[in-house]
Amino acid sequence: MNREKISRIAHTDHPIAAPLDDDAVRELLDRGIPHGDARVLDLGCGGGEWLLRAMAAHPHLRAEGVDISEASLTHAHDAAVGLGVQDRLVLHQQDAADFTSPHLFDLVLCVGSTHAFGGLLPTLAAARKHLAPGGRVLVGDGFWEHEPSPEAVEMLGDFDDLATTTDRVIAEGWTPVHGHVSTRQELDAYEWAWTGSLAAWALDHPDDPGSAQALEAATTHRSEWLRVYRETWGFVSLVLRSS
Repeated sequence: MNREKISRIAHTDHPIAAPLDDDAVRELLDRGIPHGDARVLDLGCGGGEWLLRAMAAHPHLRAEGVDISEASLTHAHDAAVGLGVQDRLVLHQQDAADFTSPHLFDLVLCVGSTHAFGGLLPTLAAARKHLAPGGRVLVGDGFWEHEPSPEAVEMLGDFDDLATTTDRVIAEGWTPVHGHVSTRQELDAYEWAWTGSLAAWALDHPDDPGSAQALEAATTHRSEWLRVYRETWGFVSLVLRSS
């Protein structure tokens, strides 16, 4: 079983692939979408959940999503058809870092996918190229709430603390106009959903060739979360305007 399928199963019960609850997602979209007929771009859209929710809330909003995963984009298309919004959604299967468009966008999203660009600041530099005058960027990335262990840094990456992260964003010419720091409840709910969905699938499909691998992946991930980074890692989502 490849990593893509593992991730897809693991997000069954938490389609927003980030530690955010529904209220936080709704608030971030409300703060990020400047008007009801906005054009929105999601770089690393996965199954398109952010775009689907934005289109459902704004009947004149147009959306585009970019992702390398054919399976995820198929899911996004099928979900859009189910909601009756497929005529307002354009999907592109390619590396988000290579995406170009003749259009500029009123909101550019990249939540939990900054690795596609090599980190937070390169993500913001890429987003700026797609941003219409007066537009906004919604970005979500990790930070260290407390001093991490070397094992945690090796596992998740070399993040800064929240204040330093924000300072670096501002130094690149961005002004935060809204932000959300994921609560302990959101962080834990995401990890329990990720590991639980994957483990449940494995138990429900004992004859599937990937069952044992899926259960092992859930067990390993749960142990790493609880033992290595639960007490130190946090997640921040920022709505930004160009300074």
